[in-house]
Amino acid sequence: MRRWVRLVLLLVAGFAAFHWWSGLEPEHAPGGPATSGATARAPAGDARFPAFLPPEAVATLEAIERGGPYSYDRDGSVFQNRERRLPDQPRGYYREYTVETPRSPDRGARRIVAGGDPPEVFYYTDDHYRTFRRVEVQR
Repeated sequence: MRRWVRLVLLLVAGFAAFHWWSGLEPEHAPGGPATSGATARAPAGDARFPAFLPPEAVATLEAIERGGPYSYDRDGSVFQNRERRLPDQPRGYYREYTVETPRSPDRGARRIVAGGDPPEVFYYTDDHYRTFRRVEVQR
């Protein structure tokens, strides 16, 4: 029995050391603060995007600027704004795009919602549409 306890403790310590050493941060839980992406930074030297965006959101915004290709079939689909958390606009004005979430087995909770055709306004959510932050893109 003591051998199993030692093994489990060793595995837990190794896992914790790996995460500390690699600098990985845990993903924030849904319902957390809207600024949880504030620790991740856009690529150095790219002043077109706010510093609160994670690099994956920058990649999504660049794909939107190019008109694709997108990683998921749902990217570019109409975002209906049912909860009215974004400014009121006619149906079809807002479109949603997936922001990759490292280590997520699915699309994750992060999205860019773009408004207009072509897109003229952008919002970032990291908690599956509970909160949004406006993204000012310098052109």
